[in-house]
Amino acid sequence: MDASLLNQILVAAGMGLIGAVVFAAIGLVSGTDETTTLAPLTLLVVLLGVPAAGVFTFFLAGAVAKHMTHAIPTALLGIPGDTLATPLMQDANVLRNLGVPHIALRKMLSGAIVAAFIAVPLAVLFAVLLAPFGPAITKAAPWIFVAAAVLIAYFSGGRWASVATLVPFVVVIIALQTLTAKYNVKLSISYFLGIAIGPLVADLFSVISPADRGRMKRDSVRTFQLAPDAKGWTGYFPNPFKVLDRSQTKWTLATAGISSATFVFSPVAMTVVLGELVGSRVKHAYHRLTTVLAARNGVTEATYIAEALIPLIAFGLPLSPVAAGPAAPLFNAPPRFTVDAVTGQTHNLHNLMNNWEFLGYGMLSVLLAALVSYPFAMNFARRAALFVSRKVSHEAIIATFVGLIIVISVWEGQFLGLLVILTMGLMGGLLSRTIGFNAGVQFMGYYTAVLTVPALVKLVG
Repeated sequence: MDASLLNQILVAAGMGLIGAVVFAAIGLVSGTDETTTLAPLTLLVVLLGVPAAGVFTFFLAGAVAKHMTHAIPTALLGIPGDTLATPLMQDANVLRNLGVPHIALRKMLSGAIVAAFIAVPLAVLFAVLLAPFGPAITKAAPWIFVAAAVLIAYFSGGRWASVATLVPFVVVIIALQTLTAKYNVKLSISYFLGIAIGPLVADLFSVISPADRGRMKRDSVRTFQLAPDAKGWTGYFPNPFKVLDRSQTKWTLATAGISSATFVFSPVAMTVVLGELVGSRVKHAYHRLTTVLAARNGVTEATYIAEALIPLIAFGLPLSPVAAGPAAPLFNAPPRFTVDAVTGQTHNLHNLMNNWEFLGYGMLSVLLAALVSYPFAMNFARRAALFVSRKVSHEAIIATFVGLIIVISVWEGQFLGLLVILTMGLMGGLLSRTIGFNAGVQFMGYYTAVLTVPALVKLVG
C-alpha cells in the first residue's frame, strides 16, 4: 500500500474514532442540539487543517454515534436527547410507563446501527445517479437555493409564516453584510455560527429578562426514575438482528432505504411520517411501539447520512436541511472550503474526495461509531444516564460551546464578528421559538442572501 494512502487512512480512522467518542458522550446529555454541537466542532476540525478524509470521518462518525446514544436519555430519562429524538418521545414514554424502558432503548439502538450500515452505500449510489446533473444544478444554484429555501420553510413548523419570514430574514443578513463591508470585514462563519446557536442565545437573553424569566423558573428539582438493568445477551457486542425480530428488521431496512433516497425534506418530518407509516401497518400494540421506535431511530440515522452525503457527493452545494445546518462546514468554511457566491462554483470535500473515498470512509465512519456507541449504550446505558443526570453540569457544557464560538467569531471578524453572532443568534432563536422558523430554514435563508440576491441584482441590473 502506498505510504501516503496509508497515512490518509490512519488519519481518517483516528479522526473518526475521536468524533465517535466525543459525540457518543455528547449524545448522553439531553437537549444537546445537533447543529449547536456537530457544526462548531466540525468547523474547528476544518480550520485546524485536518485532511479532507479526516474531516469527513470526524463528522460522519460523530453524527452516527450521537444518534445512537441520544436514545439513552430519551428512553431512560424521558427527555429528548436532541432534536431528532423528539418524535420518539411519545412511544418511548409509553414503554417507560409499562416498566420496560430498556426494551425501548435496545430497539432504538439496534434500529440505528442497522440503518446506518445500509444508508451509506445507498446514499452514495443515489448521489452517483444524480451527479450527471451536477453541472446544470451548479449553474442554476442561485435559483435552486431560493426554491429549496421556500420548500424547506413550508415543511418547517412555521409553514407559511416561515415562508413569509424568509424575506425580512434575508434583508437583515444583507444589511449586516453591507455594514461589515464598510469596515473591510467579510464574514461568513459568524453568520453560520449565529444561526447554529440561536436557541442558546435566545435563552441566555431570556434569563436576564424579568418579562421572560418566569417562564424558565421551576417549582422543584426535576426527578427521574431509572429501571434496573436487564441484560438479555452474552458477551460485549450484542447482535442487532437478534435484538430486532424479523418484522422489525424488515421495517427498519425499508424505512432507512426510503430516507436514504431523500435529501430535501426535514429530518424530523421524515422521522414522523415514516414512523406513522410503520405504525399503521403493525396491529399489536406492544409490537407496534417497539417496531416504530426501531424504525424511527433508524430513520434519524439514514436521513442524516443521506442529507449530508447526497448533496456533498453529487453537487458540492448544501441543498438539504442537514447540509445547510450541521454539515455546513463540509461545504463552506472559508478560507479552506468555499462556495462561490456569484458562480456557484465550489471548493470543498466534493472536489477533494472521489465517490469510492466517500463510500470507503463513510463505511469506516459507521463502523467506528458502531464499535464505540452501540456496545457502550447496550451495556452501560443505565450507569451512563445516572452519571450524566447527577454529575454533568449542563451549564458547563453550554459555557464550553459559548467560549468556542466567541473565539471563532473574534478570529474571523474581531468585534464585528461577535456582534453578528449575537444579532443572528438572538433573531434566529426568537423566530425559531415563536413561529417555528427553525435553523434549517435560516441556513437556507443565509445561502439565499449570499447566492440568490447577488444573481438577482445582476440579472435586474
